[in-house]
Amino acid sequence: MFFLIKKYINMSENEKINMKSLFIGLQKSMIADLESIRENTPHEPTKGDGSENIWLEFFEKYLPKRYSVTKATIIDFEGNRSDAIDLVIYDKQYTPFILNRKGVIYLPVESVYAVFEAKQDINKANLEYAADKVKSVRVLNRTTAPVVDRGEIKNAPKLFNILGGFLSLENSWADSIEESEPFSKCFATLRDEREMNIGCVLNDKSFVYDSTRKITFSSTNETLIFFFLKLLLELQKLGTVRPIDLNKYIDQLDSQ
Repeated sequence: MFFLIKKYINMSENEKINMKSLFIGLQKSMIADLESIRENTPHEPTKGDGSENIWLEFFEKYLPKRYSVTKATIIDFEGNRSDAIDLVIYDKQYTPFILNRKGVIYLPVESVYAVFEAKQDINKANLEYAADKVKSVRVLNRTTAPVVDRGEIKNAPKLFNILGGFLSLENSWADSIEESEPFSKCFATLRDEREMNIGCVLNDKSFVYDSTRKITFSSTNETLIFFFLKLLLELQKLGTVRPIDLNKYIDQLDSQ
């Protein structure tokens, strides 16, 4: 009996899955795909679309099913809209409406967990551009409604801060973003609605900027797994999207 137990334990140790190794393999595959697009697609808009689609496919495959991801424009109950967003992580289960007009998707801002800008490179111009995209979402007017829990009406829950992020293949600065003074100076200017919470530069490092105002970087060869697990952690902290006050949307109709 002891021999059988020992043999089972040894087999279990030998058959353990190396999650880090799996993600490094996935990271290499994504880098190869992004580099192929970079080298073989001269048309810049097409190159951009290709990069976005690779990140979109990654999110669709690996995010928990409670989250959906798409390219979209975000709207509020007053008809204000954001810039076009490369990747939006949003709620579909509890979102009462999603508008799709000739392939252009419009999402109510209340459904949004996180927004990302995807570029080939990270540099000052691209990082500031991404921050402006994030701001265009965060300045929209979000509603929230009281919750009925087991027959008891509870106050409308507090809104969370929509996550803003940046995705790229390469780092255009001379040093790694962890040691780069130009990156630090640029990042320090991104505050309030332009704050960036998380990012991934596949051929360099990924980072997360948490609620304590501390920025943490991955190691060089763990960019994707660090980014993904940190993103999941930040999404968990947000909980579920808040209920929409549909009366605010109904008020915009002639019919009441």
